[in-house]
Amino acid sequence: MENPFRTDLAAEARDLWRRGNAADLPGLFTRREDRDGFMTDLVEIRDEETADKLCKPIGRYVTVELDGLFRREADAFERACAVLAGELRAQLGLSGGESVLVVCLGNRDITPDAVGPLTAEKILVTRHLKESMPDAFAAFRPVSVFCPGVLGTTGVESARLTAAVAETVRPDRIVAVDALAARETSRLCRAVQISNAGVVPGSGVGNARWALTAGTLGVPVTALGAPTVVDARTLCADLGGTVPGGLAEGALFVTPREIDREVRDLARLLGFAVDLALHDALTTADVEAYLS
Repeated sequence: MENPFRTDLAAEARDLWRRGNAADLPGLFTRREDRDGFMTDLVEIRDEETADKLCKPIGRYVTVELDGLFRREADAFERACAVLAGELRAQLGLSGGESVLVVCLGNRDITPDAVGPLTAEKILVTRHLKESMPDAFAAFRPVSVFCPGVLGTTGVESARLTAAVAETVRPDRIVAVDALAARETSRLCRAVQISNAGVVPGSGVGNARWALTAGTLGVPVTALGAPTVVDARTLCADLGGTVPGGLAEGALFVTPREIDREVRDLARLLGFAVDLALHDALTTADVEAYLS
């Protein structure tokens, strides 16, 4: 039977499996813990059988729930940035002055898909500065940013464009930022997933393109994304258990009412988190000052 549920979040895929199965998968490891007021949900998919059952590649996935941020708790933005930066740094496995290419996927003209391009505006670009003024920027890591656009506006696959840029820049790591799809509306713009399994542009809206992974790019890829849409077919199946006749998969997507503001807020959060992860000595105040 076809699975009516669509989600990019490994934590939701795990929950769906557990809902319909009494026994857990042997190749699945999970852990929930509080990190400075934010719940983190770790899902490790360790073998091909588990990957097949959950419809997710083998890898490590961490979902950070942002409820505290949207309750406007004291210092919530700074704490959320620190939690995300810490997890991103751990996934990247940075140990020295490795260079990083941040690839910001998506379409700026479609608000729920604009997370990547808007995040690019918050990234501290330092590669050229380290080359021209190495002493002045000795404390910074070489970082470059690339927005490949989407196939419909460029005529070229995002992964192919990224591969060409990576061949020129030759980064040691790639961070790919993208918008995701969730199953639960409560997670829309309220969670961030970090994964070492790479990313498939467009997969959240049923328009999967070539993958950005270590296998396709020859460089370790860490994916950073936030859910901004729920497939209406998934929503109907989740709420009522059935899908209305005539509602094709990917025909309709649901977003929050305040999607414009929430996407901008998400992009700022993700951008600051990336900056803190890549440049150890910085604070959120430092990033704000450098970007202003």
